[in-house]
Amino acid sequence: MENLLPWFQLKSTPGVGNLIFKRLIDAFDSAEAVMRAPRQALAQIDGVSERLASAIKQSRLPDSVKTELSRVNQLGFRIVTLADNDYPALLSEIPDPPPLLYVYGSLPTNLNNIAIVGSRHATQYGLSTTKHLSRNLVKHGLTIISGMARGIDTAAHEGALAAGGKTVAVLGSGLAHVYPSENEKLFHRIAANGAVISEFPLDAEPEGHHFPMRNRIISGLSLGTVIVEATLRSGSLITARLAAEQNREVFAVPGSIKSFKSTGTHTLIKQGARLVEQSQDILDEIGHLLDRSDQGPAPDEVSNPATKSTITAAETTVLQILEPYPIHIDDLVRKVGMAPSELAATLLRLELKNKVQQDPGKFFYLK
Repeated sequence: MENLLPWFQLKSTPGVGNLIFKRLIDAFDSAEAVMRAPRQALAQIDGVSERLASAIKQSRLPDSVKTELSRVNQLGFRIVTLADNDYPALLSEIPDPPPLLYVYGSLPTNLNNIAIVGSRHATQYGLSTTKHLSRNLVKHGLTIISGMARGIDTAAHEGALAAGGKTVAVLGSGLAHVYPSENEKLFHRIAANGAVISEFPLDAEPEGHHFPMRNRIISGLSLGTVIVEATLRSGSLITARLAAEQNREVFAVPGSIKSFKSTGTHTLIKQGARLVEQSQDILDEIGHLLDRSDQGPAPDEVSNPATKSTITAAETTVLQILEPYPIHIDDLVRKVGMAPSELAATLLRLELKNKVQQDPGKFFYLK
């Protein structure tokens, strides 16, 4: 614990932000060495004025730090510094990495990380697509990075866990303040199969300005960021912009042209983001950066002629009307022109053939 004190002391110095902190660590290797360095040596660092150098030399450790560190231990968390060997290598490459990470669980040891983020108010299409991508990517040894928010983020974590893979959640609050609260069980499941991390103090609340800061960590941890469902005002577009600024890949999943929830992802595609229809699109782009050589198609995306079924004319008619977004059976009756009993039987056959999925309330959509 004692070796962490200089890190908190330096971090609490007014004027020492993450960018300056990294430059100081790059020059002196540790916070302890920074605190020992002469004022003149500190002032030689780009961005460190004589006044800031003096402030660093005169800084004092906040009284609350030792209590904070004691609670970290009591809660089963730990703190990783920018100088530690297990600090994520990709994250250390961005211009302003967090000097300290609060960690619950085990951080990934390789670079095989991909971020998946998107709307908090996702459609069934967005949720099912996210889980499908996440499941397939972890089968190739990738770790899924997301923000544990409602909607797409939660689906990304759940997809990874369902396939027995690893996932990392980056919070916009402290680890002692799980947000959203309904994800508390997910919080512990993620930690058991990866890690939950935050740069904020334990009791920090999910304040608005925390989330853009959180987003740079999500993209910074990852070789690329996949956006699934985002409006033009979505915070996910901030993550995409940060990924591009960090020289990481940006991917976008297309949606319906009728859905405003896909306007952001379609804009990204127009701007040059890689369009994603299946996990192989992502692997094709980042495969050469991964720590393993075999990047064949995911098992459930391999074409298997034995599983193909003949599609009848009635089924073809229904499939042409259905979309990835749920539609009520009464609307289908009007659009297809079938008798309700015939349509119900056709939909049941399509469900058995894994072409269509039904949601509660008799809503159907393409699977």
